[in-house]
Amino acid sequence: MGEGERKLVDTRGKFVQVISDGRKRNDIEWTPGRILLSNKRLVLATNEGKRTIALSSLTSVSASQMNQPLAQVDGYIKLQAGRDVFLLSAQDDTAFEEHLYSSLLDQVVVLVDHPAVKGGVVQETNWEKARLKMDEDCVDLAIQSGTFVQLELDDVGTVEEKTKEIRGSERPVLEVEHTVEGTSVETHLTGNPRHVSLLEGLVRQGEQRNNTDDVDLSPEETQVLMALYSGISPFKIPDFVDMDIDDVEAVYDRLIESDILEPVRTRREVQLEARGRSIAGEAIADQ
Repeated sequence: MGEGERKLVDTRGKFVQVISDGRKRNDIEWTPGRILLSNKRLVLATNEGKRTIALSSLTSVSASQMNQPLAQVDGYIKLQAGRDVFLLSAQDDTAFEEHLYSSLLDQVVVLVDHPAVKGGVVQETNWEKARLKMDEDCVDLAIQSGTFVQLELDDVGTVEEKTKEIRGSERPVLEVEHTVEGTSVETHLTGNPRHVSLLEGLVRQGEQRNNTDDVDLSPEETQVLMALYSGISPFKIPDFVDMDIDDVEAVYDRLIESDILEPVRTRREVQLEARGRSIAGEAIADQ
């Protein structure tokens, strides 16, 4: 390895190139081999040779679960380098993914608007510089003014990618919903388009974990969620939604079982999980 290069992960796995020079390949077949990751490059090695991908060439990284055409693996990482796209499934997938994102995004400087939205209300805040720090399943943001923000992937509710005029130029913007001290907020981020794309691939993993497509709630359950989302105390919910205490507690039990609410105390204090915030936000928007 060259000067300043250090090995981060050396593991086995499978990989395949699905797009070559912008063209989709038809002969998709997983190849077993050795996967080496340093802080500067990724090497995919087999008995027939090796393929080296400079980390600086990666423009997009995202993780996916198994799908039917690629059912030989449980999950994989999709890597785009220019006009080439690779799928990779490492045996030590957690360590590989953590080291990969850390190498790509650690210490990167972005612009942050926090909190751009708090409790559903747009705030009068400004864009500030912030430095990223990757910490396992968390993105730490050290904002120039002294504020420290944590984006925990398991706490990410929704992610929106937009284009806005920021400081006189059109920029890609990520709008990430999460919580701060139990309150729903949106943190908006922008910067180098490559860094924004890489960061989007990471935070969307949290969004996917908290996907609400399979949730079917009753009108009463939706009403309780909307009340909690609006900031009503869990203890005042029965009066607010005009339901018996026992009925509200039964709703709490069902929503806790569905990972939509999280119990805070033994007797009926709860707070919204990321899935619950997504459902409540959508329900309020539909009113």
